[in-house]
Amino acid sequence: MPIEFYVFYIAVLIFSVVIHEVSHGTIANRLGDPTAKFAGRLTLNPIKHLDLWGSIILPVFLILVRSPILFGWAKPVPYNPYNLKNQKWGPAMVAAAGPASNLLLAVFFGLIIRLAGAFDQSGFFGLLAGYFQIIVFLNLTLAIFNLLPIPPLDGSKVLFAALPYSYEHIRVFLEQYGLVILLFVLFFGGNFIFPVIRFLFQIITGTDIF
Repeated sequence: MPIEFYVFYIAVLIFSVVIHEVSHGTIANRLGDPTAKFAGRLTLNPIKHLDLWGSIILPVFLILVRSPILFGWAKPVPYNPYNLKNQKWGPAMVAAAGPASNLLLAVFFGLIIRLAGAFDQSGFFGLLAGYFQIIVFLNLTLAIFNLLPIPPLDGSKVLFAALPYSYEHIRVFLEQYGLVILLFVLFFGGNFIFPVIRFLFQIITGTDIF
């Protein structure tokens, strides 16, 4: 792929993970915890959110090894769950805000792709749709991956809030072995995750993955 593709991909990645983290902080603030606000993290300025490893080193490494999928993250926004008004569901709502923001971005740009296809598939709008496909694909990847119920991903916090106390052993197991499970998923879970991403991509955009 041309270098312009990877440059655009990294730019979209940074934008998407920033939106993801700002969404966490915004919902936490609305639910009673102003920690992220006081830390100056409720801003779209990427400098405030960039993580050396997750935002720069890992994406560049994946490009150098010609990985078919680029991935990364931003610095997690700080928040104090004990400040939340709802102690049971508050942390789950804060956690779900990140993937939800990525899903909304995917739907928004997916609708633009559908409109572009209805008017012009070969000219300017067709070219624009090609770039927007990258935005949709990347944000679906971020949303689905982060919703996996594996610590420290967002999905685990949603799961823990929903689990009754009688299933506390599941939470203990996942917290103890979460990183091992996550590494396994990263290396071997693509065959299970990619079909889900592709299915949602087709529904949202009306096209197949670029």
